[in-house]
Amino acid sequence: MPNKKTAETKAVETAAPVEEKKTVTKKPAEKKATAAKTTAAKKPAEKKATAAKTTAAKKPAEKKATTEERKVVIQYNGAEVAGTALVDKAKEVAGVKSAKSVVVYVRPEINKVYYVIDDNTFGNFDLF
Repeated sequence: MPNKKTAETKAVETAAPVEEKKTVTKKPAEKKATAAKTTAAKKPAEKKATAAKTTAAKKPAEKKATTEERKVVIQYNGAEVAGTALVDKAKEVAGVKSAKSVVVYVRPEINKVYYVIDDNTFGNFDLF
């Protein structure tokens, strides 16, 4: 019998010339390996950064010298008065011994000092 071909053989022969595409299964594995390497490489860097942050956080803040002197002097019409004296006088006039905040407004042109103590006590007195 000369080369009798069955239907199955013909189907296989016609399908054979079609190029077969190979799927590379290594790529996902390579990606995983690369990702693992990248993650492993990042972890020490992250640890170093975290260590640097915690080290910086543990350092005590430098304290400013408490002996810093601040002085305000107001001069007007040949007279002068210190800013601290104005704050002390505002407390005295208001009858307050201690306060969280004292704000003093000086109006030398009308010879007045206005004050606000702890945002609830208001008043004024003569500058000179």
